[in-house]
Amino acid sequence: MQGDGEGPLAAHRVIGFASDFGTRDPYVGICHAVIARIDPGLRVIDLGHEIPAGEVRRGATMLAQAAPFLPQPPLLLAVVDPGVGTDRAGLVVATSRGGLLVGPDNGLLMWAADALGGAAAGYSIENRALLLEPRSHTFHGRDVFAPVAARLALGLPPAEVGPSLPVEGLVRLPDPVVLIAPGRLTVEILMVDRYGNLQTAARLDQLAAALGDSGPAVEDGPLTVEASDHILTVEAGDHELTARLGTTYGSVQPGEAVVYVDSAGLVAVARNGADAAAALQVRAGDQVTIRR
Repeated sequence: MQGDGEGPLAAHRVIGFASDFGTRDPYVGICHAVIARIDPGLRVIDLGHEIPAGEVRRGATMLAQAAPFLPQPPLLLAVVDPGVGTDRAGLVVATSRGGLLVGPDNGLLMWAADALGGAAAGYSIENRALLLEPRSHTFHGRDVFAPVAARLALGLPPAEVGPSLPVEGLVRLPDPVVLIAPGRLTVEILMVDRYGNLQTAARLDQLAAALGDSGPAVEDGPLTVEASDHILTVEAGDHELTARLGTTYGSVQPGEAVVYVDSAGLVAVARNGADAAAALQVRAGDQVTIRR
């Protein structure tokens, strides 16, 4: 085993791990244990295990935003797998920049692959010599994905996990809704965090295009907004908030709403010291309309 920190075997010795397993049950710890049995020197970074149960779209969003911050090229292990035990494939995706993603072929991995330069190859996990036996019908995180991720981290070529799959045939989730109309932007909520802040699928330039001349300024380089007197309405069904365009939560008074660009570079809605999601009665996957 290579230990000098150089060469291909060292490139993937950190595994980023995300799932909907939660932390109340032993599933996350068991996956860690399987990886450690293969090589105790492998490091696993828990990106999050509180993805709502079975919500593949939420998991895909988390992975896409986390992947660029892992040691490059990254190795991701992801399990949000409501189809476990069915004929859906177990998958390794290799990206054009050398990243590897391990998980079910249900769309979970593909947005992260896009964030890492795009999927260059896909492989169906079928090499039984790599798996734990007897293999459970309901815990492929333990028996399939964790051991394969560990072997890849130690330098196993991804082609050895099983036959190649056409990249265009891999399952992809529908793109998030972003509808631009004069004076309004209707957009899907990607995530609601523990503070009740809403991350939408829209970029600042898309918001500016919808709001026209009265919209936010878009500067060259990183997208920025300036705290301003722009008064916006954020609507979701029968609920609405009056919000100001700002840069951070403190751009408005306590309890007031702000539309801003979050740490992922996406348009978000928050209330200073309060819960925007509760006020609008929304969750991830719902849509909001931001208008003048």
